[in-house]
Amino acid sequence: MPSMVWLPEGWVPKLVAVDIDGTLTDANKWLHVGAVEALRALEAADIPVIICTGNTRPIAYGLWRFIGLSGPLVCENGGVLWYPDGEVVLRADGREAEAACRWVAEQLPGIDANGIATNRWRESEWCLKTDEDMEAIQALLVESQWSHLTVLRTGFAIHVMDPCLSKGQGLSAVLERLDVLPEDVLAVGDAPNDLSMFDLVGWSVAVGGAFPEVEAAASMCSPEPHGATFPPLVAAILAQKKAEG
Repeated sequence: MPSMVWLPEGWVPKLVAVDIDGTLTDANKWLHVGAVEALRALEAADIPVIICTGNTRPIAYGLWRFIGLSGPLVCENGGVLWYPDGEVVLRADGREAEAACRWVAEQLPGIDANGIATNRWRESEWCLKTDEDMEAIQALLVESQWSHLTVLRTGFAIHVMDPCLSKGQGLSAVLERLDVLPEDVLAVGDAPNDLSMFDLVGWSVAVGGAFPEVEAAASMCSPEPHGATFPPLVAAILAQKKAEG
């Protein structure tokens, strides 16, 4: 059986951008221990890791700290950028998205305006539960004063946010500050909010269990589910780095 081709021949990323939910975890949001060890191996090889997530800054920072990463954080789908020197950049005000969601809940009985638990820490967007009727929410917002807001479903939430927000835009701002070209970056993800990140970078990997549209957009699709992607992927990166000398 031929070996899996994880990377273009002769190419080694200068930086790796990774999603959290469904990517570093399994489908139940349990952190994959092998993925943690793999990310530490990247850092030890001087390949920094950037967490690029729809999740909040406190959660992303906790993972950053306890895994032992060195790259900045791109949180809330590019709405919040955090740098290791402590600087925080807010690219949107989440109060508008919250107001829109609370108005939608008044129009559609049964929708939980409080949304998901992490909303208490959100700074740039608001999230409703993923099983809410997204089509009905979008239809209402299109005819409202919040018609400019973007509505995007991932496997874990419905994100309502300013149209300026995306992982790709947030990651682009971080890379510019780090003076790293997008074509030198590898990104790993599983959900539609990872598509803008995939469009930006030089190589992208969809974990096993990713949304079909994410698999279609990725440079390669992992045969391993979710966080189990990382041990073989990182092994391939480190082997190629060693071969390149």
